[in-house]
Amino acid sequence: MILESTLTCPICGHKAKEKMPTDACQFFYECAGCKKLLKPLAGDCCVFCSYGDVPCPPIQSGDTDCC
Repeated sequence: MILESTLTCPICGHKAKEKMPTDACQFFYECAGCKKLLKPLAGDCCVFCSYGDVPCPPIQSGDTDCC
């Protein structure tokens, strides 16, 4: 299982490598570039599934109803 994902801000394009939680989904993330608060896109469980290059651990393990 991959526990790090690079988040890319859809507003300013800033990229940051972040460690993903294994016990919960992360619903909010503040971009270090523009300071905007990111939320998951419709249909995604967390910011990693919406803006990351690797989906969250529950999705990686096949849990389609992770949160």
